[in-house]
Amino acid sequence: LRGRGRQGPARSAAPAPGPPQAAGSGPPARCTAGPHLLLFLLFVGPFNCFASYSRATELFYSLNEGLPAGVLIGSLARDLRLPTAGGQHPSSLQPPLSFTLASHGLGGQYVQLDNRSGELHTSAVEIDREALCVESSGAAILGGSAAVSSSSPSPESCLLLLDVLVLPQEYFRLVKVKIAIRDVNDNAPRFPVPHIRLSVPENAPVNTRLAIEHPALDPDMGTNGVQTYRLRDNYGVFTLDVEENENGERTPYLIVMGALDRETQDEYVTVIVAEDGGTPPLVGSATLTIGISDINDNCPQFNDSQLNVTLYGNSSLGTHVATVHAVDMDLGSNAQITYSYSQKVPQPSRDLFHLNESTGIITLSTKADGDTPKLHRLIILGNGPGCIPAVITVLVTIIKVMMRPPEVVPRFIANEVEGVVFLKELEPINTPIAFFTIKDPDEKYKVSCYLDGDGPFGLSPYKPYNNEYLLETTKPLDFETQQLYEISVVAWNSEGFHVKKVVKIQILDDNDNSPVFSEELIELSIEENNVPNAFLTKLHATDADSGERGQVSYFLGPDAPSYFALDKTTGVLTVSTQLDREEKEKYRYTVKAVDSGFPPRESIATVTITVLDKNDNSPRFINKDFSFFVPENFPGFGEIGVISVTDADAGQNGWVALSVLNGSDIFVIDTGKGVLRAKISLDREQQSSYVLWIEAVDGGDPALSSTAKITILLLDINDNPPLVLFPQSNMSYLLVLPSTLPGSPITEVYAVDKDTGMNAVIAYSIIGRRGPRPESFRIDPKTGNITLEESLMQNDYGLYRLLVKVSDHGYPEPLHSTVMVNLFVNDTVSNESYIESLLRKEPDISVEEKQPQISIEPTHKKMESASCMPTLVALSVISLSSIALVTGMGIYICLRKGKKHHRADENLEVQIPLNGRINLHMLEKKPMEISNI
Repeated sequence: LRGRGRQGPARSAAPAPGPPQAAGSGPPARCTAGPHLLLFLLFVGPFNCFASYSRATELFYSLNEGLPAGVLIGSLARDLRLPTAGGQHPSSLQPPLSFTLASHGLGGQYVQLDNRSGELHTSAVEIDREALCVESSGAAILGGSAAVSSSSPSPESCLLLLDVLVLPQEYFRLVKVKIAIRDVNDNAPRFPVPHIRLSVPENAPVNTRLAIEHPALDPDMGTNGVQTYRLRDNYGVFTLDVEENENGERTPYLIVMGALDRETQDEYVTVIVAEDGGTPPLVGSATLTIGISDINDNCPQFNDSQLNVTLYGNSSLGTHVATVHAVDMDLGSNAQITYSYSQKVPQPSRDLFHLNESTGIITLSTKADGDTPKLHRLIILGNGPGCIPAVITVLVTIIKVMMRPPEVVPRFIANEVEGVVFLKELEPINTPIAFFTIKDPDEKYKVSCYLDGDGPFGLSPYKPYNNEYLLETTKPLDFETQQLYEISVVAWNSEGFHVKKVVKIQILDDNDNSPVFSEELIELSIEENNVPNAFLTKLHATDADSGERGQVSYFLGPDAPSYFALDKTTGVLTVSTQLDREEKEKYRYTVKAVDSGFPPRESIATVTITVLDKNDNSPRFINKDFSFFVPENFPGFGEIGVISVTDADAGQNGWVALSVLNGSDIFVIDTGKGVLRAKISLDREQQSSYVLWIEAVDGGDPALSSTAKITILLLDINDNPPLVLFPQSNMSYLLVLPSTLPGSPITEVYAVDKDTGMNAVIAYSIIGRRGPRPESFRIDPKTGNITLEESLMQNDYGLYRLLVKVSDHGYPEPLHSTVMVNLFVNDTVSNESYIESLLRKEPDISVEEKQPQISIEPTHKKMESASCMPTLVALSVISLSSIALVTGMGIYICLRKGKKHHRADENLEVQIPLNGRINLHMLEKKPMEISNI
C-alpha cells in the first residue's frame, strides 16, 4: 500500500483562530454529525468558499484488488499530520477527532473507516477491478462522493473516490481520498468460442497471413492481459504471429510456412493457446480447425489413351458402342467434366455416333448401311474449367453382316434405368436379374449363348422353355468390394456370327458395415493441472459404407465422467476441468462411433487416460508439532524419534529429503527413515529442552518444501550428587557458648542438587560424631539445621566433630556427599592455633550406616535430667554456707575478677566465620547467644 497527501492552498490570514465565517454572519454554527454539516456547507458554501478551500485536502493511496478484509489502506490522521491519531489530547480539553464518510455511496462498501483513529481498511466486500472498472467507459461508473473511475490502461485508471469529513470544527476539513485499484493476474485468457474454424486456400503462398477472428479475452490489464499465442501442433506448415493495434489489443495471425495440397490433406486440427504475462502466467485454449479449400489445380485425365470397339453393321439404333470416363481430383465445380468431339472428327462419324456430353456414353444414332465406312476414328475431349482438354481416341470397326445375326432380347426383372441394373448388396443368392430370349431371325441356324465378364453372376437355360435364359446372382454382393459390374450376354449361331448384349449392374450400398476405430484401445496421457478444455486426442473411425451410411458420429459412453467432452462431428476429445493426479490417476471409459444408417450401427473403443504427476503438493508432516521425551545422557546417535512425512506426488516429485534447519551441529536426521538422532550425549543440567525446525524438501523442479517444529524435552536422571555450599570447608568451625539453651539452632548444612524431581530432594543425617558428648547435637533431615538437644555442662567443653551425610532421593541409586561440621564449645576462643591443630588431625569417627529419617522428632529427655543439676548445686551450697562462708566469699570475689578478665580477653579475639552466607540464615532463624567466629 502506498499513500501520499497533498495539502490545499494556504489559508488566508485571520485575526484569531477559529472556523471560517462569511462576511456579516453570526457566530459559527457547530455541527455534531457529518450529514448536518454537509447540508450546512451546501447552503453557506457560496459565501465561505475561500475558507473552505483552505481546508481542502487530497490523499492518494493504491492497493491490489482481491485483498481480504482488514488490510490497512492508510491512516488519515497520520497522513494529514493531525496532532492526535483519533484520541483525546491528554493535556487539553479539546474534543476527540472524528472521521466520517461524507456519503455512503456504492464505493463506500469496499472500505471501513475508523471514526476515531482515521485508519482506512478494506471491508468484507472484495474489490474486483474487472467488475468495478470497465475499460470501455472513460468516466466514473458510480456517482456521488464515492465513485469508481476508469479512464486509461494505467494503474490509476481504476479509482475509488471517497469524501471524508474531519471534525471537530478546529480541525475541520473535507478530504478527497483517491484509491487506485491495481490489477492482479486473477483471470485466465478465455476464447469466446471453444472451436475456431479457419479456411486457407490450398494455393496460399508461404508467409500468407490470416487473422483469427476470435482472439482470446482477458479482463486483466497491462502485462496481465493476453501477451502471446502458440499452436500446440503446427504440423510443420503453420505458425502464429501477434499484432498489436493502437489500443493495445493483440490479434493472432495464422502464417502459412509451407506448401499446402488439399488432395493430400484437406484439414488440420490443432489447439491454439493464449498466455498472459502474469507471474505465474495463466493460459486458455480453444480447438483450431484449419480447412484447406480447393482450387482448380487439377485437370481431367483419361486412364487410357485409346479404346478399340467392334460393331456389327446390322446393329440396331441405340446400340451401346463405348463409354469414355475422365477423372478430375478437384471438388465441386472444379471437378465438372464435359465430353465433346474434336474438330478432327468428320461430320459423318458425328452423325453416326452420338456422344453424351455429360456421361461420355457413345451410342449408335443411325442405321449403318453398305456405304458406311468400316473404320471410324473418334477423338473425344474431356473438358474441365480452365484446363487443357484430355484426349482419348475410340476406334470403331464396323463388320459388314451378310446375314442377319442372332437376336438377344432382354426382359429385366430387377430395377433397370437406361441399361443399368441396380441391385442391393444384401440381396440373397440366386436373385433373378433378367430373362434373355435368344433367336435366329432367319430360323436356319442353331443359336447358343454364354455370359462374358467377371462377377458373381450366372446365365442358365430356363426350363422348360427353349431359347430362354435366366441371369441371376451366384454369390453375395458386396458394395465395398466392387460397385459396378459390366457383363455381356453373347449369342452366336452355327455360322459363327456373334451378338453381344452389354449389361451394367450397379450395386447399391446398404448399411452392412459398422464404424471401425483405428485403435480399439486408445491410451492417452496428460499432465495434471491442465488448462480447461484441454485437447486430448482426435478420435478416428471409418465406415466402409457410402453416403450417409458411412458418416460417423462420436459419443461418450455412459461410464465417462461428465467433465470429458467429445465433439460429435470431429471426434476431438477434450477435458473441461483441471485433473488432479492425487485425486485420481487413471481414467477408463468407452467411446462410441455411430453411423447414420437405418438402423444405425455402432462400434465401441476404450479410452484410458493416465494423469501425469506435477510437483503441486508440498511435503506434509503427520503433525506440525512433534514432541519427544529423551532421558539425559542418551548415547550419541541414538534414536530420539521418527519424523513422519508424506508427499502426495509420485516419482521424483514425491521423494522427500529431511534436514535440520537449526541445531544441525548437535542433531542430525536420517532422510531415508526420518529418524532424528543427536550427535552427542545430551546433559539436562546444561540445557533442558531443544526446539528444532525440520524442513522437508521434495525432488520436484522447482522443489516444494514445508517445515515442522520439533520439541525435545530431556528427562532427568540422577547423575549429580548433592553439592554442599555451607560449610565451605571441613576446616571451619563454630564457637558454641555453654549457656546455649537446648533446642536453639546452632548452624546449618546447606546443599543443592542440579537434578530435578525426586533426584533433587535432599536429606541430611549425621553419620559420625566425635566430642565429649556428641549426641548433644541433632540435625534436621529436611532443612539441615543443627540444633542443641541437651544443656551443656562444664565437662562438655571442647571440640565436637560431626560427619554429615547429604543424600538425594534419586532412582535407582541415590547419590550423596559428606561434610565435616566442627563445633567448639567454650566461653571463648583463647587459643586459635590450638583449635586449628585439632582440626588438621584426622578425626577418629566411626561411621553410622543408617539412612536419614526425615520424619524423626527430637526428644528432650536428657535435656530435662540435665536441667536439675543447678538445683542440686544450690542445695549443696546452702548446706555448707555456714561452714565455708568466708571461703565462699573469697571464691565469689575471685570468680568476679576472673569473669572480668575473660570478658577483656574476649574482646581481643578475632572472629572466624564459617560462611559468608551464615548471616542471612541466622537473621532468618534469629539465633540466641551464638556467635560466628
